[in-house]
Amino acid sequence: MKSSNVTSYTLIAIITVAGFVAITFFSDAVSPQYAFAAGAVISGILVSLVKTTSSTEESVETNDLTTLYIGNLNYKVNENAIKAYFEQYGYVDSVRLMKDRKTGRRKGFGFVEVEANAADKMITKLNDSVFEERTLRVRLAKEKVED
Repeated sequence: MKSSNVTSYTLIAIITVAGFVAITFFSDAVSPQYAFAAGAVISGILVSLVKTTSSTEESVETNDLTTLYIGNLNYKVNENAIKAYFEQYGYVDSVRLMKDRKTGRRKGFGFVEVEANAADKMITKLNDSVFEERTLRVRLAKEKVED
């Protein structure tokens, strides 16, 4: 709720500033009221175009996600390498590689959040594939059970 208020105030500020800028440029040709209105309309159109573009990008990211388990990882591999490897077959939202709490060393397995539509393809293509000199195990992750 708070971010929508900030967004509204930001849009109002942009439109107001654009109106005043239009007044300074067009005050000799037309009356200040018309210059302000023209600046406000033009900036409103531009803001709506930008907002439409960003909402289509967000829709890709908010699709249903599913989590895949990855096992038999090389201990030296990092999240970025896993993400790049999996992105060959679809959208990857996040990668979590598990570490030992005491030593901080990687445990050799992790989880990848991917678009649900691409999960089966990733499992088929990447399970038993060789990555960083290790044969990966890729499966659907089981839900974590809380005690």
